[in-house]
Amino acid sequence: MGYAGGEQSAGSRIIEETFAAAGAYVMGRRMFDGGEIPWGDTPPFRAPVFVVTHRERDVVQRQGGTSFTFVSDVGQAVEMARDAAGDKDVAVADGGTLLRQVLAAGLLEQLELHIAPVLLGDGMRLFDASLGLDTSEGIELTPVRVIESPEITHIRYTIGPRTKLELDDRGSGRT
Repeated sequence: MGYAGGEQSAGSRIIEETFAAAGAYVMGRRMFDGGEIPWGDTPPFRAPVFVVTHRERDVVQRQGGTSFTFVSDVGQAVEMARDAAGDKDVAVADGGTLLRQVLAAGLLEQLELHIAPVLLGDGMRLFDASLGLDTSEGIELTPVRVIESPEITHIRYTIGPRTKLELDDRGSGRT
C-alpha cells in the first residue's frame, strides 16, 4: 500500500484487494478521529470517505484522491458513497457500531470478517440486539470465500434479507 515495512501474506493481499475494489468508504466518527492525524496528508483510502457523525464539519480534502465528507444519517452516507463509487464497491471501514447500523438498515450486501485466534475478556459484540431482529427472525450469511492461515481466517459472506425463522423439531428426540 505504499508504506514501508510489513510482509507479504494472504492477509496483505486481501487488504490490497479490498482497497483496490473500493470506490468509496463509509466510516464512523470515532475511526476518523483516531486516524486523522496518523493518516496524515495521504490517507490509505484514495477515494471519497463519508463519515457518519452528529458533529458537523466542512469537507476535509487530502492528497491521493481522499476526501472526508461528514454526514449525519447512515442511509444518506451509504447512498452518497454508492453515487461516488460508480461501478466500484462501497466499503464500510469501521467497527461494530456502524456495521450493525448498516446491517440493520439492510444496506450491506457482503461482509468480510478477519478472525484472529484470540479470545478477549471484554469488548464490543459484532452482532447483538441492536440489529433489531426479534426471536423469530434471522439474517442468513452465506460464505462465498474462506482463506485461512495459522494467524488469521478471512471469511467473506453474502448477506441475505431478514426472514422469519421456521423452527422445527429436528434433533429434539421426538418422533
